[in-house]
Amino acid sequence: MSDQQQTESTPDKSGETSGAVQRPREKRRGIYLLPNLLTTGAMFGGFYAILAGMDGKFEAAAIAIFIAMIFDGLDGRVARMTDTSTDFGVEYDSLSDMVSFGIAPAVVCFSWILNEVGRIGWAAAFIYASCAALRLARFNTQIDTVSKRYFIGLSSPTAAAVVAAMVWAGYDADASQSMALLAALVTAVAGLLMVSNFRYYSFKEVDLKSKVPFVVIFAVAMVLVVVTINPPKVLLAMAAVYALSAPAISLWKKMRRKPSAS
Repeated sequence: MSDQQQTESTPDKSGETSGAVQRPREKRRGIYLLPNLLTTGAMFGGFYAILAGMDGKFEAAAIAIFIAMIFDGLDGRVARMTDTSTDFGVEYDSLSDMVSFGIAPAVVCFSWILNEVGRIGWAAAFIYASCAALRLARFNTQIDTVSKRYFIGLSSPTAAAVVAAMVWAGYDADASQSMALLAALVTAVAGLLMVSNFRYYSFKEVDLKSKVPFVVIFAVAMVLVVVTINPPKVLLAMAAVYALSAPAISLWKKMRRKPSAS
């Protein structure tokens, strides 16, 4: 029996329903509605980014993708904190992620500069979009078999952050073929990292309801201050460092094993 069925009011002997039993039912519906509204907000951010990018408003498009990330981060946490995670929510979130973090970054980056290098540009954009789709499909099939502490492959929001921050940081620069080729390389690599087997720390074990040391609050505040100094460049640096962290750690571990093996 579903939660909705369990909270339905039952008629009393007079045939009327008890208002005291109806109130929890309305509250339960509202709780289930909240995470899905946040997911819709994330998808709207991606949809707006596509329209803005095609219209040449690249700064607005990049910002819209980052706003979509905020909504996407909230919907999952709200669902877990309110115990309203459902199969529908998981599937809806994946479709929203495909729009906001798969299609939107590829279209925005292609409209910005990838079109300057023809087939190389659209190939890089397609590699990114197709890898995002594969990443999301793999995540859904492994959701119950992989440790929640780690992502297998770069998450689609982080890959989108790399591309969106790159667009935001360079949208007003003079476009050149070398810059377009560099953007194509970054876009393709971000896509390939999504379908890699590198393990990225997910931060899902961070408990927002538990007490944290003062130094953690101070560190978060300092990060926000640094971001406000130059948002596009700082966000690009942060996203790039996280994206390259897993390959770097994997390479470092392999190099450490070689001397011991010899």
